[in-house]
Amino acid sequence: MNILVIEDEHNVASMVRSCIEAEGYACSTAHDGETGLRLFREWQPDVVILDLGLPAMSGLDICTQIRHARGEKDPYIIMLTARKTEVDRIIGFSTGADDYIPKPFSPQELVVRLRAVTRRSLRHQEADAKIIQTSHLLIDPEQREVLVQKSTGELELVTLTTVEFDILYKMANRPKRVWTRTELLDAVRGMDYDGDERSIDAYIKRLRNKISSPNERDKFIKTHINLGYSFDDS
Repeated sequence: MNILVIEDEHNVASMVRSCIEAEGYACSTAHDGETGLRLFREWQPDVVILDLGLPAMSGLDICTQIRHARGEKDPYIIMLTARKTEVDRIIGFSTGADDYIPKPFSPQELVVRLRAVTRRSLRHQEADAKIIQTSHLLIDPEQREVLVQKSTGELELVTLTTVEFDILYKMANRPKRVWTRTELLDAVRGMDYDGDERSIDAYIKRLRNKISSPNERDKFIKTHINLGYSFDDS
């Protein structure tokens, strides 16, 4: 697994790189957004560890550009930030971040997150993935593409992040089953991830915005109060 670290604090970047390389992963570092984007295009990393508070070009701007880079690899993005409020987390998730680690953080915490990403990647490679076709969606796990049938009857390609696709595919594999937030977190981040279950709400909101029309946000993904979410396209 190749990992790109974009962090302007040299001591933090050095610590993160040491953790990554100690786990046997390949790592490259950049200390500003322009260099980070260039390395992303050249190196096509599997994971990007991205500082929110970069000078000149913010981590949110870089995250947005990576997500909108057509034809490029869609990496798993872990955002680092000195801010700890829920609003900051929601902003990061809405821009396309997959995970969020507030500073200061321990090397062990970072390693746990990376191991979870590795296990999830291996599960996708080993699984007997099948194309899922529902009344209005076609979900292709090999190409990691989702086509949504619009009211005109035309199919529209919807661009999802890695985590958004994983959540949708898991739920659509067992329609009408109610998934708890913990189960969805386990599915996309690994069993030893000890994070905020409410981050799933941000992922679900993004999914609904992408696959549903504005007046039908719960058309495919249903909310079950105090329980979780389910997929239904019947």
